[in-house]
Amino acid sequence: MDTAVTREGLREGVREICARFSDGYWRGLDARREYPEEFVRTMTESGYLGAFIPDEYGGMGLGLADTSVILEEINRSGGNAQPAHAQVYTMGTLLKHGSEEQKREYLPKIASGEIRLQAFGVTEPEAGTDTTSLSTTARRSPDGDRYIVNGRKMYISRVQHSDCMILLARTTPREEVKRKSEGLSVFLFDLGEAEGNGLTINPRRVMINNETNELVFEDLEIPAGALIGEEGQGFRYVLDGMNAERVLIAAECIGNGRWFVDKATERAKEREVFGRPIGQNQGIQFPIARAHVRVEAADLMRFRAAEMFESGEPCGAEANMALLLAAEAAWEAANVAMQTFGGYSYDAEYDVERKFRETRLFQVAPISTNLILSYVGEHVLGLPRSF
Repeated sequence: MDTAVTREGLREGVREICARFSDGYWRGLDARREYPEEFVRTMTESGYLGAFIPDEYGGMGLGLADTSVILEEINRSGGNAQPAHAQVYTMGTLLKHGSEEQKREYLPKIASGEIRLQAFGVTEPEAGTDTTSLSTTARRSPDGDRYIVNGRKMYISRVQHSDCMILLARTTPREEVKRKSEGLSVFLFDLGEAEGNGLTINPRRVMINNETNELVFEDLEIPAGALIGEEGQGFRYVLDGMNAERVLIAAECIGNGRWFVDKATERAKEREVFGRPIGQNQGIQFPIARAHVRVEAADLMRFRAAEMFESGEPCGAEANMALLLAAEAAWEAANVAMQTFGGYSYDAEYDVERKFRETRLFQVAPISTNLILSYVGEHVLGLPRSF
């Protein structure tokens, strides 16, 4: 089947599921600060949250470009892919660097929904986006059959709705490595066994309906078999997955941007003031048109980065630029929609204020747009390192 037709069929399938979950469904969850259990279950049962998993392990075996349109369509429908998006890409580290035994153990169960892998423990209170400065440690026990974890992680989402967690921790002290990016390792362990046995989960209330937490590790013991790949190579493994994450989050931003443009356009056609539709006024029409243009331009970079990722080409610059362009385009579209709806934009019934809050996050997470600019300045333009 033609690739374009296949992708459009994929879009239609996701739209069909999203149509079962009305704006009122998402509005209600936002008001009650609840997790979209029914939506995530339906998406899992339909196979979409296992899209990135090869078919030999029970997944859909899609490439990054096709996988990205799943998250895009969720957001374009008025939903929020964030409560489920980690299940799409967190297993990338396991898929690329895990042992065959680990992949056979976990991937089929993730694809079927038997195991939920939503939690990704990287960010720390002091390190922030400076990942190599993290201080959480995983020390090998004297008998060598387990690791003992100590430290803190911050803003780790969906822990309460995840059976397992991928954790990045330092296994070799910084003073013993040549580069601070060395000596970090990645682990996959059972959250149910960990909580209350060395792991304390402290929920954090944030601006949007996104369940996130502070994690405190106090002599948590995890089996040596929880290690993914080689000890000390974890930072490189995480970087591999971050390019995919950048592209997928860019797709979510594009979905949001298109939702805002669609909403603003519809409102500008229907709303009449002083005897004429407000969309007839250039002060309303031009900002909507400009927002549309920028979303479409970001969309092109999204697919360029995805294609490079799939072909095995270095794509750090393209993935970062895709996220920057998409995050800024979505934020511009959000502001345009707010202006177009005027006072109604503050009314929860119209959903603009909810999506406005959700979209603002992508200026700072999963990476600050300022850090993307510093990356481009240094690694693309050859300017002096700014930090």
